Amino acid sequence: MLFDLKGKRRRVVQGVYLTLAVLMGGGLVLFGIGGGTNGGLLDAFKGGGGGSNADKTLKKEIKAAQQRLALNPSDQGALVVIATDSYRLAAEQADPNTGAFTDKAKDNLNAASSAWERYLALNPPKPNDTLAGYMLQAYSQGGLNKPDKAKQAAEIFSEAHPSSNAYVQVVFYASLAGDSRTAKLAGQKALQLAPKSQRSSVKALIKQAEAVNTTSSSGASGATGATGSGG
Repeated sequence: MLFDLKGKRRRVVQGVYLTLAVLMGGGLVLFGIGGGTNGGLLDAFKGGGGGSNADKTLKKEIKAAQQRLALNPSDQGALVVIATDSYRLAAEQADPNTGAFTDKAKDNLNAASSAWERYLALNPPKPNDTLAGYMLQAYSQGGLNKPDKAKQAAEIFSEAHPSSNAYVQVVFYASLAGDSRTAKLAGQKALQLAPKSQRSSVKALIKQAEAVNTTSSSGASGATGATGSGG
């Protein structure tokens, strides 16, 4: 997989990821979505810290949602609860130093992924964008390592919250997934939405996001460097 990188290539991808996270602050997935929402990227890096009481509450909510789902397999609300709370359980188990999800946490991420996929299969007219933000993290390098699904979640989030920053995220995950067409279109959208005073910075972000694809390609051919020359 594209995320299964080692040595220098892995450090380059991680560096680009963290650079994008820092530069794209201001309200996106980095800090959580919406005013009172927990579970942003910073929460995943730090770990949840909610303790056993929080875990018990989340597990109760999941069980109740599963009972609803048994009665009505098309209950979108129940699937959202299962996916969201499963992600939050995983965030509680993330490594507080690195932000990486533990093996135990990944069981919860897989449960979140299963519910999310069932939810999307029901074709909701407006997929839950907060949950999309969580799934973006669940499918990231420190989670389930599924760049194509991370790209899909990033696209859903960007459609609900169109901004240059949101579309740079799409560029990043599309590049990791090897989807250069989506990365190019998202980059164009990011530039279109950027204020004139910020376009040079956004261009730099897009180049960094696209560089992960160059890094993976050069690594696959045995190159030791990871410098992208395209733009």
